[in-house]
Amino acid sequence: MLEQQMPLFLLQSSLFPLLLFFLFSLPFLFKWLFPTKTTTTTEKTLPPSPPRLPIIGNLHQLGLYPHRSLLSLANHHGRHLMMIHLGSSPAVVVSSAAAAREVMKTHDLVFANRPEFRINRKLLYDLKDVSVAPYGEYWRQLKSIFMLQLLSNKRVQSNRAVREEETALMMKFESSSSSPTLLNLSEKFAELTNDVACRAAFGKKYRVGERGEKFQRLLRDFVGLLGGFDIGDFIPWLGWVSCVNGRNAEVNRVAKELDEFLDGVVQEHMESGGEGKEDFVDTMLRIQKDNKLSISIDRDSIKALLLDVFAGGTDTTATVLEWAMTQLMRTPRVMKKLQDEIRGIAQGKPNITEDDLEKFHYLKAVLKETLRLHPPVPLPIPREASQDITVMGYHIAAKTIVIINAWAIGRDPASWENPEEFWPERFLNSSIDFKGHDFELIPFGAGRRGCPGISFAMATNEIVLANLVHKFDWKVPNGLKGEDLDMTESTGLTIHRKVPLLAVATPRPVF
Repeated sequence: MLEQQMPLFLLQSSLFPLLLFFLFSLPFLFKWLFPTKTTTTTEKTLPPSPPRLPIIGNLHQLGLYPHRSLLSLANHHGRHLMMIHLGSSPAVVVSSAAAAREVMKTHDLVFANRPEFRINRKLLYDLKDVSVAPYGEYWRQLKSIFMLQLLSNKRVQSNRAVREEETALMMKFESSSSSPTLLNLSEKFAELTNDVACRAAFGKKYRVGERGEKFQRLLRDFVGLLGGFDIGDFIPWLGWVSCVNGRNAEVNRVAKELDEFLDGVVQEHMESGGEGKEDFVDTMLRIQKDNKLSISIDRDSIKALLLDVFAGGTDTTATVLEWAMTQLMRTPRVMKKLQDEIRGIAQGKPNITEDDLEKFHYLKAVLKETLRLHPPVPLPIPREASQDITVMGYHIAAKTIVIINAWAIGRDPASWENPEEFWPERFLNSSIDFKGHDFELIPFGAGRRGCPGISFAMATNEIVLANLVHKFDWKVPNGLKGEDLDMTESTGLTIHRKVPLLAVATPRPVF
């Protein structure tokens, strides 16, 4: 018996469980330190990798800001491709445009799948949404519906009035006084983007009143959990930790309460019989009723798609606006140049409409530069290799997780001159765009699993930013200068400013 072989003081000591753990771990530690080499006819070259610890691998090196930590590791171990180990799961990190092109274009089909994470399965209706559904016929048809019925250019244009009305409401509220006003722009952007998405998807806003306030809290919790970490995904025998620390309970609560809210919204639409202008919920219910697809679209599929609308179309859009205004206030030269462009073309018009947007070349450059430096999701949803494959001379085994570091790629000195500088002029005579064809700039990803909502998001970003700089002059509060703004990032799936953006707006007289 083990107890009979141990001194009494060890049995009574709090160190005894640790000693037991150490003894049982010795075989694994020995295997890790002295791996058995197998003879193969062809030696397989793996991507370079930093040293790792037993059991946890490189998890301890990710830190609070994984996009920054992974770039630092890549600079030392593999600037194009680097292998790390997340517990028992191998992962390849992509940190250059050349490697991103290989993964998301040359071998896009091989990397079209998503790794399965327990939080995603629970929150996203057993993976029935577009963002994390397994690659296959269900996903293809669902994405086609999503694109055609909500995110096609025609549909985006049909929601033009919604964007213009919500932007005008925000501007009217803020310009009610002719004196300077201190604003929390982070809060205003979150409210506006949520209202636009609600009207496009639900046909009305859900922000005020008890029900609306609860929905806003649930969305914040939902996005926070999606950006969280479940140790059981990478070290399965430690899955119990999520029970002890309360994460499982929190995931279950948010999933249940969001489901109740969305179920109520769907039920309202069913009972109304599609009266008035058809919104996205009406469209999905009609498709479900027609039953002309080769896949099954049930009520959970509709609710999962609605969560995609809010996860991908509100928080990320608000984040881009937040960082764009931050950079403009830090760089007065750029702010003035943008205001001169917009005010010069507007010729005294009180409001900028979407008819004007194509004329604003510098505005588009400002937004591209913002997306380069501040992709709202710096590490887009990971991919997974569906088979063994060789990329850039390195062997990547099936089931390997693939992490694209869009943040690192946007700051790669091999692609960008003075990459840390906010300099929109770099895009004025450049054909590089963010739509997934130019791998130096992939804030929305690329290939089959690229974000389908680019047009929807950018239409909102352009109309809001254009009106803000047209109608107001902006200063940092408390007499501070732009360079004094705190640039610390938040943590999570979407990278906001850690500190809300406060700004003093002075309405500009329209002549």
